[in-house]
Amino acid sequence: MNGLDPILHHPTRLTVLAFLSGCQEAEFSVVRDYCQVSDSVLSKTAAGLEEAGHLRARKGYVGKRPRTWLAATAHGRAALAAHLAALQQLAAAAEAAGAEPRPAGGSAEG
Repeated sequence: MNGLDPILHHPTRLTVLAFLSGCQEAEFSVVRDYCQVSDSVLSKTAAGLEEAGHLRARKGYVGKRPRTWLAATAHGRAALAAHLAALQQLAAAAEAAGAEPRPAGGSAEG
């Protein structure tokens, strides 16, 4: 179906990008805690989203402590919006198909 982004089929990637779409950027630990994943899972997820152009990572320091901030890119925000719209269309089509009258004597099983 048009609009579905194969990168965003994975629930963790979808959750990370959806969270980041609501802010300018977020510190790695905040995203990790919100998504309830480990550091390694978020690191791999962020790397995949960054490779796809959906996310950018910025490294820096707070005092002497290294930090990483994550942000959705314009491309990532557009991909998320298209993906969500495609999911809504899919749900609406399924609902419409389920509301169609069935022929008499027809089986509900396919």
